[in-house]
Amino acid sequence: MKKLMEQMAEELSAAFEKAGYDPSYGRVTVSNRPDLCEFQCNGAMAGAKAYKKAPFMIADDVVANLGESRVFSMAEVVKPGFINLKVKEEFLADYLEEMSGDEKLSVAEAETPKTIIIDYGGPNVAKPLHVGHLRSAIIGESVKRIGRYVGHKVIGDVHLGDWGLQMGLIITELKHRSPELVYFDENYTGEYPSEAPFTISELEEIYPCASGRSKTDEEYRNEALEATHLLQQGNRGYMALWNHIMQVSVTDLKRNYENLNVSFDLWKKESDAQPYIPDMVAKMKEQGFAYEDQGALVVDVKEESDTKEIPPCMLLKSDGASLYTTTDLATIVERVKLFDPDEILYVVDKRQELHFIQVFRCARKTGLVKDETKLSFLGFGTMNGKDGKPFKTRDGGVMRLENLIADINEEMYRKIVENRSVKDKDADETAKIVGLSAIKYGDLSNQATKDYIFDVDRFTSFEGNTGPYILYTIVRIKSILNRYMEEGGDVDAGRILSAVNESEKNLMLQLTGFAATVESAFEEKAPHKICAYIYEVSNAFNSFYHETKILSEENQAQKESFIRLLVLTRRVLETSIDLLGFSAPERM
Repeated sequence: MKKLMEQMAEELSAAFEKAGYDPSYGRVTVSNRPDLCEFQCNGAMAGAKAYKKAPFMIADDVVANLGESRVFSMAEVVKPGFINLKVKEEFLADYLEEMSGDEKLSVAEAETPKTIIIDYGGPNVAKPLHVGHLRSAIIGESVKRIGRYVGHKVIGDVHLGDWGLQMGLIITELKHRSPELVYFDENYTGEYPSEAPFTISELEEIYPCASGRSKTDEEYRNEALEATHLLQQGNRGYMALWNHIMQVSVTDLKRNYENLNVSFDLWKKESDAQPYIPDMVAKMKEQGFAYEDQGALVVDVKEESDTKEIPPCMLLKSDGASLYTTTDLATIVERVKLFDPDEILYVVDKRQELHFIQVFRCARKTGLVKDETKLSFLGFGTMNGKDGKPFKTRDGGVMRLENLIADINEEMYRKIVENRSVKDKDADETAKIVGLSAIKYGDLSNQATKDYIFDVDRFTSFEGNTGPYILYTIVRIKSILNRYMEEGGDVDAGRILSAVNESEKNLMLQLTGFAATVESAFEEKAPHKICAYIYEVSNAFNSFYHETKILSEENQAQKESFIRLLVLTRRVLETSIDLLGFSAPERM
């Protein structure tokens, strides 16, 4: 179905053309003066120069052709040439009735669906997820869901860090602690144990211990570098340990991501890109792109238009070791081979922008991707504490993600129990649902590229622009609909009628903006637009609710109309929060 704005623009364009002007001037926008009108057209202002005519004269000619409009109840000229517009209540009701019957709530499916890979994980194995991993997971998951909703094939990849020095450090520390393990016996030829020689909690203690020691003990660090090299060369015992590390770590990562309602289609690793590196590097050498510089192998990626220095892209270090740059490029080779994507989008900390400029330019220059393949970087800002500095624990350490979630859930549980609206046995589960909304909405309501303050008190509030407020609105609607059905009402009966008051019309107008919001949020990779939209819808609904007697309405047709409007509002809000990656409880 056509969006409301498109239908209005069609009518305005026809009026411009009938008056002898270019129909492209008939674009309609939401009014910046809602006290005067609902929509406006500024085409007469834009056309004044082309037609050497006063804007208000052009506007008068256009409005004269809107007298029999099926769309507008008001079209008036305001000097110097704005056209102020209001929508007919009957037309608006018919539009929403059609929207109610549309599975996608008026969102148009992509005419040419694309295959898009989103890289939005990036944690290192053997280390717990911390708050620094939160934004990538939350933003990436939402962008994935929005992309799928508008009809694209979107593939989410966690892209685990599993092949660097951290592996050598863990292996070295294990060898120091338990040298008797068969993994370190060069003469061992039997099967290795199926059970890992460590738990996840032990693994998470081993890495920081080894990392700390490597910074002060050069001999230990060299041992770890050698262990890393041997692992990458396929040392049998080290590969068996690596498999144990992966199994234990990935199981824990999946549990933590599940608590965030985040999922990945691919659990690819840096190590998966290793087989592609030799051929990739050889081709770059053969084609004259890669050359040695102080022992390292590099590719120049600077461009004449650069206003700041862009260093060469390093492929191999002087000792022949690969870097993140190398594995990122090889991962692009793998993704092109396996999926031939139209776009690869990286949802990563904005401080890594230079790295991805180098990677993207190198990939293009050396022909790793087709000219039409889009490589995109969505760089996000930092999540800060109230002091404006990166979010920490009370003792100044990096907060584990599961601890942050637990703290939020505890706060929500306390508020829900105080509210006494949910039975004790359900309070814990409800707290988790509402707590997740507090975290995700608190993050996503900010423009991704900007830093923001993570304020637990504000994010868990049931009032204001918060996740719990949005959920409270949905639960209120559910409660009304449940009561209506308990009284024998049929939520599918009747149809949406013309608005009976301004608050109802305002709600109806807000609902018509769903399609444009979702499509814009996808095009700009901007989930915050959906947050802003559902906050406006929630405010509009709550105003309507307070001003209108819904269940006590005596006119049955009118009551059915109210109920159908509530059902549509619930669908819009529930679909929107699903796109943001959370859901609503039945009560709260």
